[in-house]
Amino acid sequence: MQGAVLGIESTAHTLSIGWVDVKGKIHPSINSSVRPDEGGIHPREAAESHRDSVPLLIREYVEHPDRPDKVVAVAFSQGPGMGPCLRIGASVARSMATIWNVPLIGVNHCVAHIEVGRTMCEMDDPLLLYVSGGNTQVITRVDGRYRVMGETLDIGIGNALDKFGRSNGMPFPAGPTLEELAAEWKNIHDGEIPPLLELPYAVHGMDLAFSGLVTAAQRYCNQGMDIRAVAHAIQEHAFAACVEVAERAMAHTGKHELLLGGGVACNERLRTMCEMMAKQRSGRSAAPPKWVCIDNGSMIALTARKMLDVGRTTPLEDSGIIQELRTDHEVVAWA
Repeated sequence: MQGAVLGIESTAHTLSIGWVDVKGKIHPSINSSVRPDEGGIHPREAAESHRDSVPLLIREYVEHPDRPDKVVAVAFSQGPGMGPCLRIGASVARSMATIWNVPLIGVNHCVAHIEVGRTMCEMDDPLLLYVSGGNTQVITRVDGRYRVMGETLDIGIGNALDKFGRSNGMPFPAGPTLEELAAEWKNIHDGEIPPLLELPYAVHGMDLAFSGLVTAAQRYCNQGMDIRAVAHAIQEHAFAACVEVAERAMAHTGKHELLLGGGVACNERLRTMCEMMAKQRSGRSAAPPKWVCIDNGSMIALTARKMLDVGRTTPLEDSGIIQELRTDHEVVAWA
């Protein structure tokens, strides 16, 4: 269909509108994010912030110099995510699709991370290491679905880092601050291997668990240990666990390409560790630009474009949110 596809993302703390134009170009999204002063994300408060941001975000879209002339479909994150937040994005998408009389497309948020990464990194059938606030999964494509080979048994890696950060007065999200502190610890020990504090082993077969790691790291802080040393340790242990499971999955599947996705994939240390592992296996590791790793409407639009190309749309009566939607629920008919 000739025209742009609009995508709306609202799974958690970010409300975003993005689009893919008629030529398939992915345009940077327009975003509004909730940054709690303390504690984690409260779903109802985040949803209220999204609701209040809708008029301003739509006005910014309407006035955008690269706004498409014609929209042929409106997409939204149908799940997984926080229920109140998902409902805001779904309501906006339904309204737009109804007013413009164009198809509505519900998109699997996790699958969108995969598809935008595959497209921008030019990978056909990679193994995906999906590391975000709410999810940590190792994913491969088998028989028309993205299958989860391993995942977190408790909390997502991003949630783990944020939990540690909250206990130590760091702003949300804590990942960038931890990355800076860990880098400082390395700089202090320039020319030598930085001392590494012991933390629990987070690998459980092909799965992962991060709660014990966070508890042990906090214990060091309570004992007065240098926060930079603890930040270095929690990064190294958490990331090494993810890379180990990803390497095991690559060996099992015989794949030589590793794709990173999710907000934690912005971390340069994680990117470097994955590149080192892939190179040792004569393979390749890649991650899309950082603005694409975080939640954004453009990845929703891109995935919806692929769905639209194979005739997949969402009837209004089936457009309810699916808060517990799984990565492997989606039939990937376009790949």
